[in-house]
Amino acid sequence: MDIRLATRGSELAIRQAGTVKDRLANRRRTVELIEVETRGDQIRDELLHRLGKTGAFVRALDEQVLSGELDAAVHSMKDMPTEFPDDLVVGAVLERGAAGDVLVTPDGSSFEELPSGARIGTGSLRRTAQLNAQRSDIDVEPIRGNVDTRIEKLLAPSLQREHERRVEQVESGELERGAVDEWFESRAPIEQRALEREVETEYDALVMAEAGLDRSGLLHHVAFQRFDTETFVPAPGQGAIAVTASDGETADLLTDIDHPRTRVETTVERTILSELNGGCIAPIGVYAALQGQYVHTVACVLSVDGTESIRLSRDLPVASHGRAATRLAEDLIDRGADELVEQAREMHE
Repeated sequence: MDIRLATRGSELAIRQAGTVKDRLANRRRTVELIEVETRGDQIRDELLHRLGKTGAFVRALDEQVLSGELDAAVHSMKDMPTEFPDDLVVGAVLERGAAGDVLVTPDGSSFEELPSGARIGTGSLRRTAQLNAQRSDIDVEPIRGNVDTRIEKLLAPSLQREHERRVEQVESGELERGAVDEWFESRAPIEQRALEREVETEYDALVMAEAGLDRSGLLHHVAFQRFDTETFVPAPGQGAIAVTASDGETADLLTDIDHPRTRVETTVERTILSELNGGCIAPIGVYAALQGQYVHTVACVLSVDGTESIRLSRDLPVASHGRAATRLAEDLIDRGADELVEQAREMHE
């Protein structure tokens, strides 16, 4: 059976779809990748949480599947809405990559070393709230673009200052002519693109998903610090790749590449998100890790400005992980999580 696989057109999305294609090809399936433009791609200057709770990067792909034009669609699970049409299923969840977030800086500074007033870029409500909760003296600024674009925006100012310094040294005779060109040619491709980028906002750091950096092939080209997933809680499903399909033959084929451990962990995370009814409009972090007969789970709901938070950590029995995740969410609501979600919804509207 040939499988027509929908994907966004970004480099990261195509790489993720390529991973799915390779897994299916190992099972003697012919797979064709089809690029689909999404609303999130069309509206490039609007922050993700303003693009609607149905999933800015998801709906267009799944519509192609439901219409029968394509057989399955590849998504970053953290972007997926928790509500699904009845005839659409998550046919496979691939083995998860790194689930956490990282701080990326031009010079390797840690989060603690950033100066007061440092400008940190992120397009995520959750990351913004958690950054503000940990340090009220920093300035969190919005940033859009794919992984490569964001890294270029971060690196551009310092690289361009270094380029100017070297040009001045050539003009003063401290460096030989040609030294600047040699220096440029020695830079990594992403640094070369950063040198040619117009600087609009200068960032001291970015906070990004480690998995996205890794899959983009950039993790070894930047200086980064990992955040602890217990204290800086990732988005539900972060680091996982999901494949949706209509409930039928294609969905059955996808079970061959499903990763049971990741399926359990992400089921816990997305169940809690669904019960909280926060979607992408409220700062919610949930991270679950299967450990023997239990799923260690930490969940955190914050106010938009990060000044309030409700957090629970619990070991859920794997045998009843879905029901246990629902109870954890109910306990969060009993402690006032629903009030924080409602506040975020009112601000969103």
